[in-house]
Amino acid sequence: MLTKAGISNSDNEAVWILESVLGLDRLMLHLRKNEAVEEPSRSYAMALFKRRASREPLQYVLGTQEFCGLDFQVTPDVLIPRPETELLVEVVRQKCADISEALIADIGTGSGCVAIALARALPEATLYATDCSPQALALAQENAKRHGVQNRVTFLTGNLLDPIQLLGLQGHLDAIVSNPPYISDANLATLQPEIRLFEPRLALDGGNDGLVFHRRLVREAANFLKSDGLLAIEVGQGQARHVSGLAQDGENYYNVQTFLDMASIERVISARKK
Repeated sequence: MLTKAGISNSDNEAVWILESVLGLDRLMLHLRKNEAVEEPSRSYAMALFKRRASREPLQYVLGTQEFCGLDFQVTPDVLIPRPETELLVEVVRQKCADISEALIADIGTGSGCVAIALARALPEATLYATDCSPQALALAQENAKRHGVQNRVTFLTGNLLDPIQLLGLQGHLDAIVSNPPYISDANLATLQPEIRLFEPRLALDGGNDGLVFHRRLVREAANFLKSDGLLAIEVGQGQARHVSGLAQDGENYYNVQTFLDMASIERVISARKK
């Protein structure tokens, strides 16, 4: 079924679905391969196979995705956490490691994966996480409870930095981190079915050139950062030069840096507030 649907990793995905349904690891599945799957597990497994065959992402089918060594609940209300975004977390972790009781804002938190991973990595830090989707924030709050950081991450509903402004945090943040939407209008239609048909467009659509939110973040973040505070933003392939230029051309930032992901793609831009 999965192979006919064009799923490239169909054998492994079939095993992962069965592991989830039956509560068995790969070895036990192999040892019991001649046993029939009883009801209701059989019907449940077939329902999951049909969902995946429709090109619904496996992460939504199983309801989880690993990120920074942590297991996150995911639904179609949130973007699926990507491995390359772990670089964003690592950049902020390294640059905030020596700051006592750092104040950090995660803008566009989605599932909460970045904010929660940072809260786990920086046990003295306090985080604020914003998103314009109440459904995403509800899931993010569940993920925060799952990982024991619900008392250190405050989730706020609103557009980009607007909720941070309402808290009166101008000039108080040690770091602002964001993985904003960065798919251009022209590229949205070319995305894989798993992304184009199932992931929230709100978390993908970066406007005409993919940089609508990056421009706002670079322009507005400086008002909330302390002197020498950090701005760290994820970018899409080919966007790093444009986003670093936004920070370099203004009067608010210095020490603009670019970081490569595991595929040697320029993935994260950071800058310091003057």
